[in-house]
Amino acid sequence: MSVAKKEYKRITVKSLVEMKKNGEKISMLTSYDYSMAKIVDAANVDIILVGDSASNVMAGHETTLPITLDQMIYHASSVIRAVKRALVVVDIPFGSYQSDPKEALRSAIRIMKESGAHAVKVEGGIEIKEPIKRILNAGIPVMGHLGLTPQSIYKFGTYTVRAKEEQEAEKLKQDAKMLEKSGCFGIVLEKIPAELAKEVAESVSIPVIGIGAGNGVDGQVLVVHDLLGMTHEFNPRFLRRYMNLYEEMGNAISSYVADVKSSDFPSDEEQY
Repeated sequence: MSVAKKEYKRITVKSLVEMKKNGEKISMLTSYDYSMAKIVDAANVDIILVGDSASNVMAGHETTLPITLDQMIYHASSVIRAVKRALVVVDIPFGSYQSDPKEALRSAIRIMKESGAHAVKVEGGIEIKEPIKRILNAGIPVMGHLGLTPQSIYKFGTYTVRAKEEQEAEKLKQDAKMLEKSGCFGIVLEKIPAELAKEVAESVSIPVIGIGAGNGVDGQVLVVHDLLGMTHEFNPRFLRRYMNLYEEMGNAISSYVADVKSSDFPSDEEQY
């Protein structure tokens, strides 16, 4: 017998655990500015991630590493002002939490106080156990991120699928358990074998959100610019494009340019 879907006026970390328990899949998308976040939130996306992927899609950097804490707070503040329903999670950027638990707490507090965000996300497992505990002890919700962790891209040297070998897969499973035990409210699994992701999702009580991790997890996340086809060079297997805005926007702008050049715009009806 199917369970009636519960309507949530506001998504909280408690809501997400309930959704996993009830077998309801969780939707998650990125946003980095007010206008996009307003659209995403109105579409009833459950989690909005202010991702450090803003470094790539908003600023044009090759990796997520260059974005700063101040820049993440700026993007998060813009998103928060638009959101009425979704849980807003903000990435703590590279270099702002890994080396020192005290610095990790300071970074998390700045994000929460200065942006109004609801939670933070960090990449890694046992290596960052102490920073995670310090943030959680301050009452700040934390989401983990395992598998392909873009902040460690120079360590990996490639964006290929992670945890295909037994040793790395076993560590990932242990890290997931550690994140759950520490008190994290959820985990993102990026670009790992679907069977492993399903096993991890079934082994923990907290929601597991996948990106390139198959359909056996509790929800999915994509970069909104990729989903809408605003980007066009990035074509991983896991990406489904729901629009081709790169082409449609280009055509619209070209039409505008042509209308201006020909004096067709503005028309008599478009003047005062």
